[in-house]
Amino acid sequence: MVERVLFKSEQHATRADVADYLRSVADKLDDGGPITLEQGTDSVTLTPPNTVEFEVKAEHEGPEEAGEHSIELEMEWDVGADGADESLDIS
Repeated sequence: MVERVLFKSEQHATRADVADYLRSVADKLDDGGPITLEQGTDSVTLTPPNTVEFEVKAEHEGPEEAGEHSIELEMEWDVGADGADESLDIS
Protein backbone atom coordinates (compact mmCIF):
# COMPACT_ATOMS: atom_id res chain seq x y z
CA MET A 1 0.00 0.00 0.00
CA VAL A 2 1.38 3.40 -0.98
CA GLU A 3 1.15 6.16 1.61
CA ARG A 4 0.47 9.67 0.36
CA VAL A 5 0.79 12.57 2.81
CA LEU A 6 -2.27 14.81 2.40
CA PHE A 7 -1.23 17.38 5.01
CA LYS A 8 1.64 17.84 7.45
CA SER A 9 2.34 20.55 10.00
CA GLU A 10 5.17 20.80 12.50
CA GLN A 11 5.83 23.86 14.64
CA HIS A 12 6.82 24.99 18.11
CA ALA A 13 3.77 25.71 20.29
CA THR A 14 2.93 26.23 23.93
CA ARG A 15 1.12 23.51 25.87
CA ALA A 16 -1.92 25.82 25.96
CA ASP A 17 -1.87 26.23 22.16
CA VAL A 18 -1.64 22.45 21.68
CA ALA A 19 -4.54 21.95 24.12
CA ASP A 20 -6.66 24.51 22.22
CA TYR A 21 -5.91 22.77 18.91
CA LEU A 22 -6.79 19.35 20.33
CA ARG A 23 -10.04 20.77 21.79
CA SER A 24 -10.94 22.11 18.35
CA VAL A 25 -10.36 18.67 16.82
CA ALA A 26 -12.37 17.06 19.65
CA ASP A 27 -15.27 19.48 19.06
CA LYS A 28 -15.28 18.62 15.35
CA LEU A 29 -15.29 14.89 16.21
CA ASP A 30 -18.23 15.42 18.59
CA ASP A 31 -20.13 17.29 15.87
CA GLY A 32 -19.72 14.30 13.52
CA GLY A 33 -18.89 16.42 10.52
CA PRO A 34 -15.75 16.99 8.49
CA ILE A 35 -12.44 18.15 9.96
CA THR A 36 -10.40 20.66 7.98
CA LEU A 37 -6.70 20.92 8.72
CA GLU A 38 -5.09 24.09 7.41
CA GLN A 39 -1.89 26.05 7.69
CA GLY A 40 -1.07 28.87 5.31
CA THR A 41 -2.26 27.86 1.85
CA ASP A 42 -2.20 24.11 2.63
CA SER A 43 -5.42 22.41 3.72
CA VAL A 44 -7.24 19.09 3.66
CA THR A 45 -10.76 18.14 4.74
CA LEU A 46 -11.53 14.63 5.99
CA THR A 47 -14.66 13.12 7.53
CA PRO A 48 -13.79 10.37 10.02
CA PRO A 49 -16.45 7.67 10.49
CA ASN A 50 -18.08 7.07 13.88
CA THR A 51 -15.49 4.41 14.72
CA VAL A 52 -11.78 4.73 13.93
CA GLU A 53 -8.57 2.97 14.91
CA PHE A 54 -7.01 5.25 17.53
CA GLU A 55 -3.33 4.85 18.39
CA VAL A 56 -1.48 6.56 21.23
CA LYS A 57 2.29 6.19 21.36
CA ALA A 58 4.94 7.59 23.72
CA GLU A 59 8.52 7.41 22.42
CA HIS A 60 12.07 8.29 23.41
CA GLU A 61 14.59 8.90 20.64
CA GLY A 62 18.30 9.26 21.18
CA PRO A 63 20.68 8.48 24.05
CA GLU A 64 19.12 7.26 27.30
CA GLU A 65 19.93 10.39 29.30
CA ALA A 66 19.32 12.92 26.52
CA GLY A 67 17.39 12.80 23.29
CA GLU A 68 13.76 13.59 22.74
CA HIS A 69 10.39 12.41 24.09
CA SER A 70 7.23 12.46 22.02
CA ILE A 71 3.53 11.68 22.34
CA GLU A 72 1.83 10.76 19.09
CA LEU A 73 -1.94 10.56 18.59
CA GLU A 74 -3.18 8.95 15.38
CA MET A 75 -6.63 8.24 13.99
CA GLU A 76 -6.87 5.81 11.11
CA TRP A 77 -9.76 4.36 9.15
CA ASP A 78 -10.52 2.59 5.91
CA VAL A 79 -12.56 4.67 3.52
CA GLY A 80 -16.15 3.46 3.83
CA ALA A 81 -15.50 1.22 6.89
CA ASP A 82 -16.81 1.44 10.46
CA GLY A 83 -16.04 -0.93 13.38
CA ALA A 84 -15.51 -0.94 17.17
CA ASP A 85 -12.59 -1.89 19.43
CA GLU A 86 -11.70 -1.66 23.13
CA SER A 87 -11.86 1.77 24.76
CA LEU A 88 -8.81 3.84 25.72
CA ASP A 89 -8.62 6.15 28.74
CA ILE A 90 -6.29 9.10 29.18
CA SER A 91 -5.47 10.13 32.74
